[in-house]
Amino acid sequence: MPKLRRLSGKDIVKILEGLGFSVVRIRGSHHIMKRVVDGHTQTVNVPVHGNKDLGTGMLKRLYRDLQRYISEDGLKSHFYTD
Repeated sequence: MPKLRRLSGKDIVKILEGLGFSVVRIRGSHHIMKRVVDGHTQTVNVPVHGNKDLGTGMLKRLYRDLQRYISEDGLKSHFYTD
């Protein structure tokens, strides 16, 4: 069974930048990232607290939210170990 990786907010930002998202603004410790696909804007909020790892609940929420925009095959290798 795959295990959830321990990722920081900075790690998530790098992953999303590789998937075409870009940081459009930062409010406090939250990075708001967007990308436009076929004329539709896709938005994700990522909490960034330095190099501190995000909790498992937050990682699962981000994974679930990102599945609206990116297939599970495209995300799973970034969030889970084999």
